[in-house]
Amino acid sequence: MLIPSIDLMGGKIVQLVQGREKALEFENFDEWVERFSGFPLVQLIDLDAAIGTGDNRGLIADFVRRLPCQVGGGIRSIAAAQEILALGARRVILGSTLIRDGQVDVAFAEKISATVGEERLVFAIDAKGGKIAIRGWREHTQLTPEQMIQSLDPWCAAFLYTHIDTEGMMQGIPMDVVRRLREATARQLIAAGGISSDQEIQQLHQLGVDAVVGMALYLGKLSLKQFLPDSKESAAQNAGKLEDQGARHPPDL
Repeated sequence: MLIPSIDLMGGKIVQLVQGREKALEFENFDEWVERFSGFPLVQLIDLDAAIGTGDNRGLIADFVRRLPCQVGGGIRSIAAAQEILALGARRVILGSTLIRDGQVDVAFAEKISATVGEERLVFAIDAKGGKIAIRGWREHTQLTPEQMIQSLDPWCAAFLYTHIDTEGMMQGIPMDVVRRLREATARQLIAAGGISSDQEIQQLHQLGVDAVVGMALYLGKLSLKQFLPDSKESAAQNAGKLEDQGARHPPDL
């Protein structure tokens, strides 16, 4: 399944290179909503909230009303997760808040899972140089993606792995890394970070991994029509993959 990505910063849709350098920005929200409306799931990230420079809550409320979204960026409490879900998000993505004092905060993961339901939770595994990065990728830890997955596997529906080293660079994502992570969990695994070709998406599909794509879509390097479900039946099949790839209680997409 291809999952289009919408990153928000300063009230605009943007695309960054390795989470820092802005490469693209758009304000034609209606056009992108229309283009992505046929997909069973869209990823929506508030970059301002992630790095602590504000938020785009109004835009998020509009997008989740119009598209089936999993939403992330700066969600660092149970209350914040509940607020985003109340707006209409299908799932919330948590990352930085899962780490406390350089260690995985298993107690928090268990608590939020019990409160909102594991089927509503996607845990972000953002790595650079093989180590987890947090706070909008501005802070680095000594934790590995495998350690994160091993500790958090019981408490979520899916893991979102972002390979920061190749994010936004259109150079592809290393399949050997993705393969190791696929072997580490039976949960839905979603990969992001430089995915730029049909071939890569097919390779990920063969591994049982879904693909989040941003830059390649905005630059027109990939055809949206090729990945759009061509019928209600195929859309339902795509949504059903959430269950097939490890979500024990999949969200209603």
